[in-house]
Amino acid sequence: MKAIALIPGTTEVSLIEVQEPVISSPNQVKLKVWEVGICGTDREEVSGGRADAPEGQKQLVIGHEMFGQVTETGNAVTKVQKGDYGVFMVRRGCGECDACRNGRSDMCYTGNYTERGIKAANGFQSEYVVDEEQYLVKVPEGMKEIGVLTEPMSVASKAIDESMQIQQARLGSFTNNKNWLEGKKALIAGLGPIGLMAAFALRLRGAEVIGLDIVDEDSLRSQLLKQIGGKYLDGRKIQVSDIDTTYGEADFIFEATGIADLQLQLIDALAVNGIYVATGIPGGNRPLNLSADSLMKQLVLKNQVLLGSVNASLHHYQMAVADLQGSLERWPSVIKSVITDRVPYKDFSRALKHPTPEEIKVVVEWK
Repeated sequence: MKAIALIPGTTEVSLIEVQEPVISSPNQVKLKVWEVGICGTDREEVSGGRADAPEGQKQLVIGHEMFGQVTETGNAVTKVQKGDYGVFMVRRGCGECDACRNGRSDMCYTGNYTERGIKAANGFQSEYVVDEEQYLVKVPEGMKEIGVLTEPMSVASKAIDESMQIQQARLGSFTNNKNWLEGKKALIAGLGPIGLMAAFALRLRGAEVIGLDIVDEDSLRSQLLKQIGGKYLDGRKIQVSDIDTTYGEADFIFEATGIADLQLQLIDALAVNGIYVATGIPGGNRPLNLSADSLMKQLVLKNQVLLGSVNASLHHYQMAVADLQGSLERWPSVIKSVITDRVPYKDFSRALKHPTPEEIKVVVEWK
């Protein structure tokens, strides 16, 4: 079968022939890959950035945002049957730490996990994939048009869920502990796929959403945000330090830019008892000039929480499916518009290396 593979540490990515995977244990599931999303990680990899081939191999099949249809199951599989739709999770636990042994490889202590299409395990940019049932999340047939968004939504769903759990533990004795976000002001920095997924999830939870980016007011990203009831701020026209005085302090900040100085500046906009979750991963090692004393004073005196969040557990993948389904029911045309381009796998280079100005999520088609 065909697959898209990279020689890690180089820009050599190509369409290759590999052996089609087969089910080799009772708990495995085989999927026909329909679509695989492209994200910044993929583009970093094919630019010579971080990527590791499986042990003993020179090439890495890339791709981690997948969606497909079940073609075969092992005789012990109960979650799905032939014809169902689903996604496989990305990360596989180290098997050594308490987190991984309890199904929370997203919280791995050792760092010895693997990630399909990223770290020491082949990914999903291929015609078929096989994996264990425990890593499969079923997707309803009615969601097949947006099922490929499950992985990016899982990142947002996890970050929001864990933030709400923290706030429930801190504030639950005197505030709404069922849905802390209801009526709260939420600021999202970066309206790429992750940021927009967060916007959908936050609006579903009743938050007032403000999105910050550096695109034009009439761009697709800002228009989609507005269509679900959000407000757009052009970061080129407002200083981060002025956000709180102009638009009010944010009870919740969701950062999805990966720009280190902006990540820290955003703390200025955080309200008393607020929570800030960072999901962007900065590149490089540029020095920062910030007033650390005033920053730490604010964190302490305002009882604020800073949380880093990466990857997602099975529970959060399931939550992502629910959030996508809720978005599809409430804003069907808007959530579908997040996928701005579908590219046949033979034209993978266009998807990986030539983003368009209006691109939000481009996917590679294998069906």
